[in-house]
Amino acid sequence: MNKNEKYVITINRELGSGGRTVGRKLAEKLGVAFYDKAVIKALEEKYDLSVEEIEKLKGESHGKWIDIKRVVAGSLRDDRFYQVNLGEEHAQETSDEMFQTETELLKAIAEEESCVIAGRLGFYVFRDHPNHLSILIQASMPFRVKRVASKQNMSEDEARKAIEKMDRMRENYVNMYAHTSRYDTRNYDLVISMDDMSEDNAVAAIMDIVNRMGR
Repeated sequence: MNKNEKYVITINRELGSGGRTVGRKLAEKLGVAFYDKAVIKALEEKYDLSVEEIEKLKGESHGKWIDIKRVVAGSLRDDRFYQVNLGEEHAQETSDEMFQTETELLKAIAEEESCVIAGRLGFYVFRDHPNHLSILIQASMPFRVKRVASKQNMSEDEARKAIEKMDRMRENYVNMYAHTSRYDTRNYDLVISMDDMSEDNAVAAIMDIVNRMGR
């Protein structure tokens, strides 16, 4: 990946690993926009986006596309922890039309600017992108359980059940649309374990690799 040209960094992460925060901080460090489930869903709902509507917006320098970018810029200042909402994360994501809309939206955004994307099958959507870095952020179950329990005021037993359910849902989603496993390391350029690493150290490690690439 060459950061001197337009690029996309995708981060797949396990719930409770801190991957979303790593992605957001990495985007801030690079000075680019950060996209995750919350931002993409908000854009789809606010602007009633469809594949056809996204095609119309591509290349626009005024109006709705500029407004969309303002929404994204505002999201960079949102540091809320992504709450586990059991049974809802993928409730509507079995829709082929919705998956295609998200895919086209992400591709349209990437045509306009460099960005960091967390989740949303980014590693698959941008697998053929000429300037793409794919990262997996993971951690051991004890680490994840403690983090989710602390962040969401759950017991460790509740946190473990939440994580296990989310893991199954996300794996099924990846299998359905990417026909692979999200745990297959061949899908990534870099895999980071967070057990003995702070979020800031993870960002520093990624930045070091990014700065060495494309030289």
